[in-house]
Amino acid sequence: MDFKNVEAPTTTETYNKDLLDAPTGNIYEAISIIAKRSGQISSEMRKELVEKLEEFATYNESLEEIFENKEQIEVSKFYERLPKPHALAVQEWLEEKIYYRRLEDEDQDS
Repeated sequence: MDFKNVEAPTTTETYNKDLLDAPTGNIYEAISIIAKRSGQISSEMRKELVEKLEEFATYNESLEEIFENKEQIEVSKFYERLPKPHALAVQEWLEEKIYYRRLEDEDQDS
């Protein structure tokens, strides 16, 4: 996922409940779907951050030597400034970019 080109808010925002529950007709179901997507986004972000920070890792046993790497600090600050995973998930939900399905519908088709 390209986190640089997202339009999700970085601060707290109030959403219209009717817009959130419109696709499902149930606010609890909509929030559950958004929460699951938020968890997926969070794990993607964490994986990407760990991969980038491992490039700067030093594997020495000395605790006395602590190096401050400006590039590593910049990478960390970039990820801190990104919108939070729940904000990204809500934005995707409102833009109808999240695919979901109901198990009840699949059971009736069988």
